[in-house]
Formats: sequence, structure tokens, C-alpha cells
Amino acid sequence: MKGISSFPRDAARSLLGVFFDIDDTFTTSGKIPLVSFSALWELSLHNIHAVPITGRPAGWCDHIARMWPVTGIVGENGAFYFNYDVSWKKLNRRFFFSPDEAGRTRKKLLDIGEEILKAIPGTAFASDQAYRLFDIAIDFTEDVPSLSRDDVKKICDIFASHGVHHKVSSIHVNGWFGDYDKLTMTKIFSREVLGLDLDAHKDRFVFLGDSPNDEPMFRFFPHAIGVANIKDFSDILAWLPNYITEKRSGEGFAEAITKILALRT
Repeated sequence: MKGISSFPRDAARSLLGVFFDIDDTFTTSGKIPLVSFSALWELSLHNIHAVPITGRPAGWCDHIARMWPVTGIVGENGAFYFNYDVSWKKLNRRFFFSPDEAGRTRKKLLDIGEEILKAIPGTAFASDQAYRLFDIAIDFTEDVPSLSRDDVKKICDIFASHGVHHKVSSIHVNGWFGDYDKLTMTKIFSREVLGLDLDAHKDRFVFLGDSPNDEPMFRFFPHAIGVANIKDFSDILAWLPNYITEKRSGEGFAEAITKILALRT
């Protein structure tokens, strides 16, 4: 990984948008720092699309799409995107498959979650579980004492034994039925909202992330950036971003955006 100071000027000048993870990329210790939210507004003022790509639930994403200076949001690790049309005062919702279809597997997912909670002491359903439509999230550090890497692997192993797709974030292990991930829905969002084939224009976007569930994005985007805490997972990631910030979490997000915007002038 090269330092963010090596980010190319031509890529900054041709930039169309920034995709970014939220937890521990945009936030620091569960809070949004002033510097990262200010950087988000700077992107808006420069007419650069900003789109969170997160594992957070539909209930949170409804608020974010409406209230934050973003073009839209991909949530629950790619289960959907939301974008708010200011002109029509309408929140557009696009699902990978229908919430009704997801409802038919809800009980099975929750039963698997209960199995995990019994097998691995200290785990809990994520505090935002009530606002989820498509997945379950097992908390291993957000609102519970931090568990070991071995315990996180055990969570993944139980999901895998039931054929459940799963990803590890910096705070949760998310599990779902359905063949999608963050990148799948990001491509759909780009085509349907931005009117762009992301495969043909991926060099005109940046992705910022920090954890294993961001790996498909790190692999796809040539200008992917990890905030400094990506190093916490470097031993288990098969694919790392090409650039890394000096600062961690939300301050690293702000560092990257400040550098990119400075290169555009």
C-alpha cells in the first residue's frame, strides 16, 4: 500500500465520486468526527458524488439517504440502495430481492443467530438488528466486550455450516441469504442512479474502507484507499487497497478527501 501522498493528480482531477464505508472509516469510536462530516460536505460542494457503502441496516439508511449530503447509500452489505430525489421529495428504494422474499428466510436466519449466541459466550445480536430487513448482525465488539479473532472465526464457521453468506466488518459479522455483496449493488446503483457502467469508469471513483467486508471493493477499484486501521486486518485480507492514510478512522477519511481535493486545484 502506498501512502495517500502518492495519490495521482490526474485521478483526482477526473474524479466523479467517492464510495465509502461508514463504521471506523467515516466514524471514530462510534461517532462522526467534525472533520469527516465537513469533508463529506466539501465533496458535495465540489459536485462529487458521495455514496456510503455499508453493512448498516435499512432503518439507518433511510435517515442517511434523506439527511446526509450524499447521492445515495448502499446498505446491509449490498441488499439494497436508497437515494432521495429532492425535486420530487421521494425516497427511491431498490432491493436486490423483495423484502417479502427475505421475510420467508427471516426465522431461519434468527435461529442460526441464536445458535451462535449459545455457542460463543459474549456475542449478541447487534443493537441495530431491529432495523434490518435482509440480514442478521452478530456483535463482537460494538456494544459487547471485544471478542478474540478465534471467536470471530467461530461465528463465521457457524454461518458457513448453514450455507449463509457472511462478512466481517470492524464491529459485526453479518449473515444473509442471497448472492450479493457491496460491489454487486454498487454497480447496480452506478448504472441506475448515476447512469454509468462502473466497469468502464471504475478509475474515476475512489473507495475508502477499513475492514474485511470491504475487500471486494479494494480488489475492484484501482484507486481504493484504506484508512490506517486497515492494518489491523492486513494479515487476513487477500486483497489490500492501493493507498493508505496516515490517520485512522474518520480522521483518515478526512485526510484522504482533503488530499484529493487539493490535487484538483
